[in-house]
Amino acid sequence: MKTKGCLLLFVFFAVACSKKEKKEVFNASAPKSGVSLYILGTAQDGGSPHIGCKKECCSILFKNPDHERKVVSLGVVDHENSKSFLFEATPDMPSQLKLLKELSEKYEETPDGIFLTHAHIGHYTGLMYLGREAMGAQAVSIYAMPKMKSFIENNGPWNQLVTLKNILVKEIENEKKVQLTPNLSVIPFTVPHRDEYSETVGYKIIGGNKSALFIPDIDKWSKWEKSIIEEVRKVDFAFLDATFYDGKEINNRDISEIPHPFVIESATLFEKLPDTEKAKIHFIHFNHTNPLLNENSDEFKRVVKQGFNIAQFNKKIDL
Repeated sequence: MKTKGCLLLFVFFAVACSKKEKKEVFNASAPKSGVSLYILGTAQDGGSPHIGCKKECCSILFKNPDHERKVVSLGVVDHENSKSFLFEATPDMPSQLKLLKELSEKYEETPDGIFLTHAHIGHYTGLMYLGREAMGAQAVSIYAMPKMKSFIENNGPWNQLVTLKNILVKEIENEKKVQLTPNLSVIPFTVPHRDEYSETVGYKIIGGNKSALFIPDIDKWSKWEKSIIEEVRKVDFAFLDATFYDGKEINNRDISEIPHPFVIESATLFEKLPDTEKAKIHFIHFNHTNPLLNENSDEFKRVVKQGFNIAQFNKKIDL
């Protein structure tokens, strides 16, 4: 009986370890080559838990924070050329930059460039950490579209970063490729969104072998002049706006003010795609109320069963 008990105990720990290993999707100390994309955050601008939220989805997290609940961001590393790039400057940027540094195995605390999508709080305010009150960085390259560049250069406190040469804002153009390394290039493209202070862009990130689409914020797909289905067909991975699962989450807000595509709408739009095309899609940018943040929710399981992916913090994708 004692031998049987030990055997059962061994099996239990073996199963437990295997589950843990499955969840750890990349290892900072593992050998690396080529171009890698890392998911450094998946939440909407306000984060999770969300300020002022009294719902159960937040109350538990205020008491027991989940370190994986970070605002949407991607890290891209060309290991061969020792170059790293961050997409979005979020309120969680300090921890995201530290993780990107470890993954890129570089000595510098800052990446070789930061790409911004637009001037909403979760996508650019992390720049404040590069200023004199924090890092006091030196000439970090910030890639931004014309209106976004003008917004930073002509409004405080952001223009102080320019004056003190903490950042160097590099203008990018719609649909014009930016060649970052021999193995890595980026193409920005405008998308319809609430452009109070700047235009809004998505990015096509092109590695040596594969490419990825990154559209964390957009209005309804029907408002875009392009076909999202066709754009998904052109790439190997697509990280798409999934701010709200459905309209129930925002029954206290005017949807015209925040017209993101609901996940249920996107799932219907993509439902006739071949399984190989569905598998390209990784939903991202989840509001704190979105049930897709909870992998045990019925909605999470339903979306996965439909053949789509749900972006997970710490996931590595080779490009």
